[in-house]
Amino acid sequence: MVPFSKYLFSFVMLAFLVCFCDGLYPDKRTTVRIINELGDGIDLNHHCKSKDDDLGIHVLAAHQYFEFSFMPNFWGTTLFFCRFWWGNDDHWFNIYVMSRDRDRCTKQCWWTVNSFGPCLLDGRLQKYTLCEKWNGKKLQGSGKGNSTARIYNDYEYLEAGEKKGK
Repeated sequence: MVPFSKYLFSFVMLAFLVCFCDGLYPDKRTTVRIINELGDGIDLNHHCKSKDDDLGIHVLAAHQYFEFSFMPNFWGTTLFFCRFWWGNDDHWFNIYVMSRDRDRCTKQCWWTVNSFGPCLLDGRLQKYTLCEKWNGKKLQGSGKGNSTARIYNDYEYLEAGEKKGK
């Protein structure tokens, strides 16, 4: 039979490790914000996902934003990608890649979406100067979704669970 002191020691070590690892990331939550800067009268449709989370389809009128928060994983492999479409354009972009973004935007990753690609807010300059190109080919299996909701961006047309942008 294993003495109680070995169980206690194991428990204390586990608690120490959890606290130590937790201390490496004191404020672990990261917020990603996506702002439609396509121009007046152009709605931005987007659908963001990670390996584990599907954030759904959302529609943003000009200058509206959508945001979500998450805790990056311990291994440094957190990835969120989004499909963006408007008019006849259809693109996708890795909106958060921990290995790329952990030093560029530790707590707030705010992106504007323009026709040429997304631009990240440079925290030092407080300007959207860190612009990226769209990822390569269109995501396979991506359809156009509910076009009525996309056109009107109105509560009446939004699908279950969808929220109008702010």
